[in-house]
Amino acid sequence: MIATAQSYDLRGRNANEIADSLERAILAGRFRPGAKLPTMRQLARTLAVSPVTVGAAFRLLRMRGLAAGDGRRGTIVNPRPQIEPASWPEAPAGVLDLAIGNPDPALLPKTRDLLKLIEADSTPHLYGGASNHPDLLKIAAQTFKSDGIPFNHIAVTSGAHDGIERVLQAQLRVGDIVGVEDPGPFVTFDLVRTLGFRLKPIGIDAFGLLPAQLAQALDSGINALIFTPRAQNPTGAAIDEKRACELRRLLQRFPDVLLVENDPAALIAGVPPTSLVESRRVRWAVVRSVSKFLGPDLRLALISGDALSISRLEARQDLGPCWVSHILQRVVAAALKDRAISRIVRHASETYARRREAFVAALRRRGIETISRSGIYVWIPVREEGAVIQGLLNAGWAVRAGERFRIKAAPAIRVMTSRLPVQDAERLASDIARYTASRVPISSR
Repeated sequence: MIATAQSYDLRGRNANEIADSLERAILAGRFRPGAKLPTMRQLARTLAVSPVTVGAAFRLLRMRGLAAGDGRRGTIVNPRPQIEPASWPEAPAGVLDLAIGNPDPALLPKTRDLLKLIEADSTPHLYGGASNHPDLLKIAAQTFKSDGIPFNHIAVTSGAHDGIERVLQAQLRVGDIVGVEDPGPFVTFDLVRTLGFRLKPIGIDAFGLLPAQLAQALDSGINALIFTPRAQNPTGAAIDEKRACELRRLLQRFPDVLLVENDPAALIAGVPPTSLVESRRVRWAVVRSVSKFLGPDLRLALISGDALSISRLEARQDLGPCWVSHILQRVVAAALKDRAISRIVRHASETYARRREAFVAALRRRGIETISRSGIYVWIPVREEGAVIQGLLNAGWAVRAGERFRIKAAPAIRVMTSRLPVQDAERLASDIARYTASRVPISSR
């Protein structure tokens, strides 16, 4: 049933007042996620204003990420982003925390060692100087080139999602449709909705995006596609060259679709990079953060993209922070060149791979198949997420429910293996088998 203006105490004489009134009603929970808002004509009649005024109010709501047009269904309320707490609650005593997506602190370079790399360079960066440090740009260009990714235009942002947000804002309009992996990183879902864009879920298997579902999404008219080529969160899926060839052929028919590759694990993914970017693609960006292998506090990502996308990104950046701290840029540049740090990162990558593979093998021995091929996440389909989560917590394991990571995908749990000792893999797999009585099939190639 369509809501009425009177029943929700909506007021206003101009677009801003009406939009504010609607926003207060949404935030107060009077309109639930997925609920239909009053039609423009109905609301205009009730408030004694022009339908044009109401239409402008609805546009403001879409720009705020609170609502979306849904064709003949009218305007509906978007799910509100469930912002993660600034500090994650500590796991109870005796419980191993495999829920939050952190790297293992023991496998990260020590902060003092990173800072020592730039002690000799004390030149302060001042207003009017270059936004990006030349050493970091040179290293980034070499890295992208060695991975077969065009490298003529590179930006530096405060982390991966800062870069993704700026790319989307610079290229898309409110109401545009963004294809996303399902299951996929919920931060991406929340970001896309908050920017006023609509989500188009695309299923995945162990080798990434399913070609048939991507083809359907492209034919339906998506404006952008965000995906993770390896170490995918929450599944650990990774695109191989065979799947990449299939996906590139599909994307070739839609060269104007904005392609955003989010490669957050990079040097610790455990598999080589496989990009879908080709020279004919008009709009694209490859985003690589350093947080997973140098530490989450180094809020820095390198982005290679087409000339227009990078130019627009940097123009928006100039209106805000202007540049990423050159102290951070110098630390990252020095770390990427330093042999000792490279050995630490390589050891971390090998350790993460052993931990993941030991756990996946232990699950397989108990008849539980996963699609994890890389990174630090394992996605395990279950019947009831809550019951399994509670059972594992009672057994001494904290893992995450899959609800936040999926749109249409089936229930599952996510286990983060970055801190799972190899010797504990069998015990955890046995506990999961005990609390997962009914096997749930997963897609495969």
